[in-house]
Amino acid sequence: MRLSGITTYPVKGCRGLVHGAAAVRQWGLNDDRRWMLVDDAGVGVTQREVTALARVRARPHPEGLLLRADGHPDLVVPVPADVTPVAVRTFRRRVLTVDALPAGPAADAWFGAVLDRPVRLVRLARPARHVPRGDRKYDPGDQVSFADAYPVLLTSTASLAALGDWLVADGAQPVPMTRFRPNLVVDGAPAWAEDEWVGRGLRIGSVRFRAADLSARCLVIATDQETGVRGREPLRTLARHRNIDRKLLFGLNLVPLESGEVKLDDPVELVD
Repeated sequence: MRLSGITTYPVKGCRGLVHGAAAVRQWGLNDDRRWMLVDDAGVGVTQREVTALARVRARPHPEGLLLRADGHPDLVVPVPADVTPVAVRTFRRRVLTVDALPAGPAADAWFGAVLDRPVRLVRLARPARHVPRGDRKYDPGDQVSFADAYPVLLTSTASLAALGDWLVADGAQPVPMTRFRPNLVVDGAPAWAEDEWVGRGLRIGSVRFRAADLSARCLVIATDQETGVRGREPLRTLARHRNIDRKLLFGLNLVPLESGEVKLDDPVELVD
């Protein structure tokens, strides 16, 4: 098995950024989901609510963050400094909050114009717990980014191909891997082999991970990551074939056990 894809999402919910290599920290890949949009109540705004986020391109910049969207001027957002943190949370139903730094009115106005709704951009200054203890089989501790639950998501090209076959059999078109917004993609494993990896150790290059849990998917996977248009697939077909314990499963959540670097073509192996 080998690593065939590396992607980060500098702003939670916005378009992914493809890499040839990435630094790994205990809270995930470097610069992954350290920024997030929130509403007036301080609750995270994602593609679940606003599909237009898929059209926003964000990338690290020497001063902080570079934002781009068709029809709007580019904006460089400096890393917030010397500002009062605000309490935010990733989901409305979750009560745990973390302190984040507001990016300021220029970033808020830019996103408001792109999304046509009032939002605020915030940065997680340092990783912090926002998921209650006991909610996860393998708890990554307090070092978590704005990711939904786990620091890293891995998917398999063979599993995507198997899903594509189901889609074609149902008269639908296959979907690209971008629909599932993974951080890491593995090639060379049999379809759905990752189901048996939960709880085991995984080494990618020289970096060790814990395979924590299979990933339960939501309606975001039905959103075209180029246009932001939402349909019914592959959510409907996944519900037909991969509905396990009332969860629609695709992909594997990982917890890094150490810092290091991963790069394309790194070997991927089970280690215990």
